[in-house]
Amino acid sequence: MPPEGLDWVPRDELLTFEEIERVSRLLVEQFGIESIRITGGEPTVRAHLPVLIEKLSQLPVDLSMTTNGATLRTLSNDLVQAGLKRINISLDSLRPDRFTELTLRDNLPQVLDGIQAAVDSGLNPVKVNMVVMAGVNDDEIIDFARFGREYGVIVRFIEFMPLDASEGWTTGQVVKQEQIIDQINSEFPLTPVQRTSAPATRFTYEDGQGEIGVVASVTEKFCDTCDRIRLTADGQFRNCLFAVDEFDIKNLLRSGSTDGEISEEIKKAVAAKWAGHGIGTVDFIRPARSMSQIGG
Repeated sequence: MPPEGLDWVPRDELLTFEEIERVSRLLVEQFGIESIRITGGEPTVRAHLPVLIEKLSQLPVDLSMTTNGATLRTLSNDLVQAGLKRINISLDSLRPDRFTELTLRDNLPQVLDGIQAAVDSGLNPVKVNMVVMAGVNDDEIIDFARFGREYGVIVRFIEFMPLDASEGWTTGQVVKQEQIIDQINSEFPLTPVQRTSAPATRFTYEDGQGEIGVVASVTEKFCDTCDRIRLTADGQFRNCLFAVDEFDIKNLLRSGSTDGEISEEIKKAVAAKWAGHGIGTVDFIRPARSMSQIGG
């Protein structure tokens, strides 16, 4: 998030829980969606979040959430009781001064406590997402690997993507998957796991003490196997994280459209998906929204 912050979206521009539930049910019943992840911005700032979790937990899906973790000590038990199964927690530094510099918040202790609260509440797996940036936090790769082993959580190392709010991304800031793996393997030997359609390439520790994942969207593109779609908090359908076009589902929901009409718009959106995001090519177009506006 930039130092000046971001503008809050008026409540009436956000999808209601009922609208989110309707689209989710349609996607499950009409298109066979098997997994739903609640992201953001930051989902825990939404009032009565467990109510939404409970609604979505009634669907036959793998239900998870991504959060900054700062309030999980007070929320995790309620989320589990509502039906949440697993969680991802974003954390880019274990060093208090660096954490404050990156997040503009001095609450690393609360985030670490939130991670422990997530483990204690029975969420499984608990994953910690670290965006690795050259010259910023790449000296903490081994620290994060050790942290994951000690806390019993899965650390996912994510290549820095051109979705930063400050729009300062350059290829020189990307720490490649092979560099990340080489560092960790030198300290804690790894064994690769056969890749699936999930974004992360997984590796297990040879001593059996857990695993890690690497999301290499920049250097090891997996667009040909990607099966993810996104619905933003304000009701825009995106067929790719890096899409430059959005499809207005909220307008359909609020103008009396039938499920069939909404389904047709979703088909149209998915059919328009590009073969690849094009990061690193001369014709790459950066999305107008940052990650904090799209949802991870």
